[in-house]
Amino acid sequence: MWLPFHAKIWLYRKPIDFRKQIDGIVMLIADNLGEDPTSGQLFVFRNRKADKIRLLYWEDNGFWLLYKRNENSKFIFPAINDSTVKLSLQELQWLLSGLDFTRQQSHKKVVASHFF
Repeated sequence: MWLPFHAKIWLYRKPIDFRKQIDGIVMLIADNLGEDPTSGQLFVFRNRKADKIRLLYWEDNGFWLLYKRNENSKFIFPAINDSTVKLSLQELQWLLSGLDFTRQQSHKKVVASHFF
């Protein structure tokens, strides 16, 4: 799987039933979030205990379903509600690493104008 750098990444804040497989998650995206699951966006979901995470992504002709389980720790998510949070690629990496992505700060963007 190659996630395009420009792909939108959405974290669904409400825990989902991890017995759902691809079809169940696709229906959740279409019905509850009102998004197109085949749009090339990455959808991120959590479980109730905050120790598991699922990512769903459409690539060309099929879905990728990625799953990560933390054995001795929990992921740090924002407060639970029925909304989504747009993540940057860096915020997703922080989340998957177990960091609180809401408390991390990116480097300021530099616009280079002078070259040596």
